[in-house]
Amino acid sequence: MKNILFLAAFFFSLTANSQADAADINIKVNQQRIESRIFELAKFGKDSLGKGYRVAYTNGDREARAWYIGLLKKAGLEVTVDYAGNIIGKRKGKNPALKPIAFGSHIDMVPDGGNYDGCVGSISALEIIETLNENKIITSHPLEVIIFSNEEGGTFGSVAMAGHLTADALKIKSQSGLSIAEGIWALGGNPDSIQYSVRKKGDLKAFLELHIEQGGILDKEKIQIGVVEGIVGIEHWDVVIEGFANHAGTTPMNMRQDALLAAAKFIVAVNEVVTGVEGRQVGTVGKISVQPGAFNVIPGKVMLGLEIRDLNYEKLWQLFRDIEKRASDIAAASGTKITFQYHPNPSKPALTDKGLQEKIVAAAKSLGFTYKFLQSGAGHDSQEMALIAPVGMIFVASVGGISHSPKEFTSAIDMANGANVLLQTILAIDKE
Repeated sequence: MKNILFLAAFFFSLTANSQADAADINIKVNQQRIESRIFELAKFGKDSLGKGYRVAYTNGDREARAWYIGLLKKAGLEVTVDYAGNIIGKRKGKNPALKPIAFGSHIDMVPDGGNYDGCVGSISALEIIETLNENKIITSHPLEVIIFSNEEGGTFGSVAMAGHLTADALKIKSQSGLSIAEGIWALGGNPDSIQYSVRKKGDLKAFLELHIEQGGILDKEKIQIGVVEGIVGIEHWDVVIEGFANHAGTTPMNMRQDALLAAAKFIVAVNEVVTGVEGRQVGTVGKISVQPGAFNVIPGKVMLGLEIRDLNYEKLWQLFRDIEKRASDIAAASGTKITFQYHPNPSKPALTDKGLQEKIVAAAKSLGFTYKFLQSGAGHDSQEMALIAPVGMIFVASVGGISHSPKEFTSAIDMANGANVLLQTILAIDKE
């Protein structure tokens, strides 16, 4: 009899869980509400010409933050601004002993930027709270909505939360004209107590970020959801090519030490090396300066800026070594000297959590969405959060891959799709 009762209870539990899972899938965010709030947020920070200028620490940024904080409070969250200026909205869970599940993004923008970068993730985070409220769902884990300060100027809010915002960084002049320290004060933070904003590794169950894809792959391939494998590392070098400046009219072609000609061959070599191996790595020569810079003088010195990005840090450096070898060959053939000056970059590769990737995929499948694994070539707050918590990132399409531009656009349905995947991922994490 006991065995029969046990089996009955077991099957009842399976049925109940199955029904609960089905009920969860039927919970959907309000697409119209997301879009209307995107447009409402876009009104903050317009300049005199009507262009978007919600740069971190400006009046527009502060007004938008006050608006967002009001909505979080209206949704029943306990809202604070930490010492780094990050907005944190907390929702209690059934079990306060469990670690919080955090999610969010940023609402500051680049000058003359668009309405979707960062904003999609921020508005969707609020929407998820309201959807849970409307469906009377209390998660077991506490939830935290985090809106980071000054993402576009250098992910300063998340850098502070991860514990490596330095005193020197606080002195940097931001786009607003204020130093980072002054900007944090303006947001209601306190740079003198920045250490108390640090979250320790293991404080959070997970951090999730929904964002527009800034590479155009999803839009081109008509795929609904991007499952981010990681955020690439970025390394920079100054490249100096020294030849010999001489009279352009009297020096025969076979007697020249033309630094610009060597630079042109170097730029082609960078492209050949980077495209010569499989993968999604990128390499760019993005700046060039020529001396003496006259019609009638053979260029004697050229300065270039080299950048390489990849998710695999060892591969990134192997690409550089291959470029360095090609540079040596070019220098020998052209009678020039090529030297590299490395600029250490704190932007190291950040892999997303495999378990969270699987949950994002499961959520996309359960909702009937197409998906693709992608790497992020742009930096995000998730890159810093990966130092202290398992991180998951979800991408939705930006039409034409346009970003950091007033022409940036993501459709309402794509925003809602991403928010629904985020919601289901949060619920899946909560059931562990």
